[in-house]
Amino acid sequence: MNKLKERWNIDNNWQLIIIFIVFAITGSTATYLSKPVTNILGISKELMSLWLYWPLRILLLFPIYQVLLVFIGALFGQFKFFWEFEKKMLYRMKLDFIVDYVDSKLK
Repeated sequence: MNKLKERWNIDNNWQLIIIFIVFAITGSTATYLSKPVTNILGISKELMSLWLYWPLRILLLFPIYQVLLVFIGALFGQFKFFWEFEKKMLYRMKLDFIVDYVDSKLK
């Protein structure tokens, strides 16, 4: 746990517990929300092969998760941590234009 606290620059165990709770809630919520989103878009198991359905659902799940992670993190008072976490991920994915846009709106 100390390595994780050091890596994430976290001061105490309580903050680490909150971060784990946010990850858990976000994962569950994103999975729950991905089903109605796929239904709205007309993506269903009945209409297409499971080989196509699941990759599409996972692709839709990813952006839902990213947005929810920052939102739910903010609700738990950890916006700064999760926004920094998202920025690192977006930079690695070469989507830094999103970071630049959001940072300009936050200032």
